[in-house]
Amino acid sequence: MPDPSVSLQGFVFDPPPPPAVAVVGGGLFPVRRIFCIGKNYADHVKEMGGDAKSDPPVFFTKPADAVVAGDVVAFPQATDNLHYEGELVVALKSGGRDIGAVDAAAEMIFGYAAGCDLTRRDPAKQRGGPWDTAKGFDQSAPIGEILRADEAGDMSAASLTTLVNGEQRQSAPLSTMIWSVPEIIIALSKLFELKPGDLIFTGTPAGVGALAQGDRVAIKIGNLPDCCFSIGAHD
Repeated sequence: MPDPSVSLQGFVFDPPPPPAVAVVGGGLFPVRRIFCIGKNYADHVKEMGGDAKSDPPVFFTKPADAVVAGDVVAFPQATDNLHYEGELVVALKSGGRDIGAVDAAAEMIFGYAAGCDLTRRDPAKQRGGPWDTAKGFDQSAPIGEILRADEAGDMSAASLTTLVNGEQRQSAPLSTMIWSVPEIIIALSKLFELKPGDLIFTGTPAGVGALAQGDRVAIKIGNLPDCCFSIGAHD
């Protein structure tokens, strides 16, 4: 006889709903994986103590359920030094391995969003310790609604601005990224098989800084919906 503890779908307990991000005009974008690139603006490389372009680019990941659709992000455990990093986020509608052409990489893009790579700037990270604990914690990827690529226009002509409590902390043209969006996709595809549902955080400019409970963050990029959230109490 079948084990009564196993559901009709074969799961031993009900799985959580899949992570998803709202799309402008309706619908939800299902999140498969979250990839991030580090050191993608020269001014931020200098800000963090570096002096050169990384070649190949530096990548790390966050769990898919790190996305935050709500208005409040709990201050994470195990840190007193939480930093914001405003970023352009790319949402993929198709995938592949070893993408070789810029045009092919561009065709994979479903849309764009404003997002924030929240970081526990703890001593382990500063010593070159594991990036998972610094980058992949709960609610570490707030993101605004996704705007379809054909409505977003040429994102390389847009600028990114991060405000904390109404005060500008970051401002940079997206054209100053060291690695362009298609170049990021091409490089990632040589390390991973990219698939529909993947999100790519494309790096942050200079001006990163600490957040405290009660702070209000707004990240603005071109005509994309703003990514806005407040820092709540410790979780």
